[in-house]
Amino acid sequence: MKNKEVADILDRMGTLLEIKDENIFKIRAYHKAADNISALSEDIETVRAENRLAEIPGVGKALVEKISEYLDKGKMSAYEKLVKEVPETILDVVNIPSVGPKKAKLFYDELKVKSVGDLKKAAEQGRLLGLPGIQQKAVDNILQGIKVVAAGQERMNLGKATAVAEEIIGQLTKQKEVKRVSAAGSLRRCKETVRDIDILVESSEPAKTMEAFVSLPQVKKVNAHGETKSSILTGDNVQVDVRIVEPKSFGAALLYFTGSKNFNVKIRQIAQKKDMKVNEYGIFSVKNEREKYLAGKTEEECLEALGLAYIPPELREDIGEKDLFSGKKPPRLVELKDIKGEIHVHSTWSDGKNTIEEMAAKAEELGYGYLAISDHSARLKIAGGVSPEDLLKKKKEIDGLNKKLKGFRILFGTEVEIDSEGNLDYDEKILSGFDVVVASVHTGFEQPKQRLTSRIVRACQNKYVTAIGHPTGVHLGKREPYDVDFKEICKVAVETNTALEINAFPVRLDLNSSNAYYAREKGVKFVIDTDAHATRHMEYMRFGISIARRAWIEKSQVLNTLTVEKFLKAIKN
Repeated sequence: MKNKEVADILDRMGTLLEIKDENIFKIRAYHKAADNISALSEDIETVRAENRLAEIPGVGKALVEKISEYLDKGKMSAYEKLVKEVPETILDVVNIPSVGPKKAKLFYDELKVKSVGDLKKAAEQGRLLGLPGIQQKAVDNILQGIKVVAAGQERMNLGKATAVAEEIIGQLTKQKEVKRVSAAGSLRRCKETVRDIDILVESSEPAKTMEAFVSLPQVKKVNAHGETKSSILTGDNVQVDVRIVEPKSFGAALLYFTGSKNFNVKIRQIAQKKDMKVNEYGIFSVKNEREKYLAGKTEEECLEALGLAYIPPELREDIGEKDLFSGKKPPRLVELKDIKGEIHVHSTWSDGKNTIEEMAAKAEELGYGYLAISDHSARLKIAGGVSPEDLLKKKKEIDGLNKKLKGFRILFGTEVEIDSEGNLDYDEKILSGFDVVVASVHTGFEQPKQRLTSRIVRACQNKYVTAIGHPTGVHLGKREPYDVDFKEICKVAVETNTALEINAFPVRLDLNSSNAYYAREKGVKFVIDTDAHATRHMEYMRFGISIARRAWIEKSQVLNTLTVEKFLKAIKN
């Protein structure tokens, strides 16, 4: 589907028009159209073929023509004209954290900054200082932002890597000769970020499978093409390596290529003590200098041959290593099917793309029993925060919908802003009326460690706060976690019975697995949420589950594995 391509080019046009200082309504029209096309659940080419483009909110006659041109020709003349007036490379400047369109325009107008390279040079030479609103702290933040983005470009988030891998695996499995396919490497271990994608294939006709792989429509460049190993680069510059494995070695190869490196070292050490050898071809006995094949078809039989219980891929890391090889069976980790509801999604009452009713319908489709609609509070105006007056209307809408529902309940929630002093955006009277309160920091990331920590601690101490949303503020590839005393936050969270959120949105994945493991060890309870701003985002829950599993988290430690009655009782204590 070309939905993303079309949405991206319209979004870029909106940003370039903003830098050109065009009419604000025209700018918003492009961004709105981009958002709505991105949220489409059907192929935009089908919508166009049925003459329904104008039915997409925000898509008027002029945009219908531009979109049609792009779908026909693969380019948009209006965009081509625009990038002759404003360099396209400025979009990279806009994407640097703490820059944005306004500062990018300022730097372009005053210093002719056209690229990230220009920006870095200007910052390092001190030429940004003295421009309106630019102090040394802002320059330091820009340089740090350039560094973070550069590092992020080397790796992709778990959501993007999963989408790329699943699309390619789906196409490979259509080949008759392909018997088994699996992702391996850091993707299979569900690391928060992934560099390259590794895929293992069992095929009766390796040459034919490899030919199909290097001929896929996603391929921009073929790095290598062999009968048992090939490598390609996709249009998004993602490297994907495919390896053909024999049936009797598939499990051993999957174990070996999933890793991690340290996990493989431990496995080899265990094998050596048992006069055995482990490699990508199988498990072998090497007693009396004679090599005998013992296992290799599946991971389970390989681990059993080594005297080990099955170890889920997510646990094959340094996290929890002291328990991993203790001889004890790994705990039953939380699973997607355990989730009974979630408490942090947004609707059109703030910056969401779908109504409360649509979000609830999606939750029911996912098999949930409840959903808290936790829109932003009034202070966060950029996200359309809900005023105290509008809260009454929102509550009335929820009550009306609940009267129609059977076996499902919509909870009245909020994502309340934690201000620079640690106060909450709504007063105690308003907070007492919510079923669920998620408290989050969205501003003041540069504050000193003690101040940031104090803000979150104060939120935990408020008796109405259910959970702290995205507790470290990380934005993968764009913003590093803010500097907080995480040990202190965990201590207070336990004392106040405040849950910490594992935010499943792929660009967040916050808490990360290391922090979640530490919090688990200290007795913290969790909620796993998608922070969905559209119905399709609710399917991101699996990424939050992956992070929880990497942190050794069990079902009993996640509050939203409880039924709605038990959940509400648990958070009142």
